[in-house]
Amino acid sequence: MTILAWYMDDDVEGDQRLPHRTAEEVSAESLTEKYGVLSWTGINGVDDPRLADIKRERNYNYSDIISVCPDKLPNFEEKIRSFFREHIHYDEEIRFCVEGSGYFDIRDENDRWIRISVEAGDMIVLPEGIYHRFTCDSGDYIKANRLFVGEPVWTPYNRDEIDELRNESRQKYVQSFFNSVEPSKRVKIDLENNHEPETVFEFTSAPAEPIATVNEASVSDN
Repeated sequence: MTILAWYMDDDVEGDQRLPHRTAEEVSAESLTEKYGVLSWTGINGVDDPRLADIKRERNYNYSDIISVCPDKLPNFEEKIRSFFREHIHYDEEIRFCVEGSGYFDIRDENDRWIRISVEAGDMIVLPEGIYHRFTCDSGDYIKANRLFVGEPVWTPYNRDEIDELRNESRQKYVQSFFNSVEPSKRVKIDLENNHEPETVFEFTSAPAEPIATVNEASVSDN
């Protein structure tokens, strides 16, 4: 078993819940090597030892369960539209699909959309700073285990509201995965605007705290 992903078609006005699938597929290996997206399949529920191993190895010490569907999420349609707005986070986004299914979309190095399909048993980790969005599929239901290192922060930073050339999380991602594309563009823009070239940011990670678990969480941000 492997996670499924493909380049999306150009039907930007169509229903976001439809597959929008082209014949151009993207392998799980490419998702990891080129974009830093990690994935696992065939996990048998939240009590599967494989999930426990992943949580321990990656220091995921916060866990809760969310359900995204019309009868459990207030203002469902509004929330789905907000989840589908292109954004980044300042931490990883980690989701294990317990039930149902949905789509995570990410941008490639040429700003094209790649759609990643997740179903029950699939787990996905989106790296800090990656442009992405989420939507339910036509089933309008996903129950997911959200994981986090330390105290959870779900805040989305929308692409049209950030200065991506000076955003630490975005530039950390760019330098890690798109180094041959965006840094030259960044320096060119800086020089045109009479700015000094970008600062190279240094990052440290805090030690993990004892595990916290919440059975069912209210959904405010994806």
